[in-house]
Amino acid sequence: MYLLAIKLRLLRQNCQSFLRQLCRHPSALLGALVIILYLLAAVFAPYIIPQDPFIGQLGNRLLPPSWAEGGQPEYLLGCDELGRDLLSRIIYGARVSIGVGFLSVMVSMAIGVTAGLAAGYFRGWFDEVFSRFADLLLAFPYLIFALGVMMVTGPGFWNLIMALSFKGWVEFFRLTRGETLSEKTKEYVEAAKASGQGDLTIMLSEILPNIVHSVIVLGTLRMGYMIIMEASLSFLGLGVGTRIPAWGSMIANGRQFMLNAWWISTLPGLALLILVLSINLLGEGLRDILDPRLKID
Repeated sequence: MYLLAIKLRLLRQNCQSFLRQLCRHPSALLGALVIILYLLAAVFAPYIIPQDPFIGQLGNRLLPPSWAEGGQPEYLLGCDELGRDLLSRIIYGARVSIGVGFLSVMVSMAIGVTAGLAAGYFRGWFDEVFSRFADLLLAFPYLIFALGVMMVTGPGFWNLIMALSFKGWVEFFRLTRGETLSEKTKEYVEAAKASGQGDLTIMLSEILPNIVHSVIVLGTLRMGYMIIMEASLSFLGLGVGTRIPAWGSMIANGRQFMLNAWWISTLPGLALLILVLSINLLGEGLRDILDPRLKID
């Protein structure tokens, strides 16, 4: 109980220190606040959307935003080519982008960190096999590789996560392996071995806590990339499906109306741009805060 109390106190102190440094990092704080707004919109989308995002009225086809000539107040951002409320579809599309991005990063992180820890710690044939396999996957462009997987599996939420994670683990593997190779030669690891701790205990309780900061930063930055990949695949018709609102498919559907209904493509693209930019701002800020070599005083 005494050791648990000490660990909880240290955890609380670390969290307080992190929040203080985050508040003193303007760009990271701005990114975090914008991401929170997107998360709230995604979670509570069914309760805050003004219209049904799946049902349109042909009488409202290509209706401009409310501030433009011919717009209506109840359709703030206008309607698409089928008369569906664009604001409702953009809000609902945030669920797809954030959900796919987050889950893809989590799956990639779980695979890459586990394999990287084992490869860096044990070396030998395990390291050789995974390192060569990772090098092989890196030879293929990410989008082309994901396209191939989606063409085989077909559109779908979980198929999309699988396609993005199948290669996404490589970056986490290479980072974790390199950090583990560096950490395993340090004195605290040798002391843990001398005290009789097992290999699994050393990897999870000694090495992992010292490299988790780098993994968190990489995971944050990769989430923005995963969201772009999801939008790209949805743009090409290989995303979550045609019935589900997704920013990529909304941008694709509005291309033919760019001259007379620019809002159909532009506004979902702007929502995507702001989210990815905010994630990158937060990721860069986390690197400044969590990297001991760049620690904010």
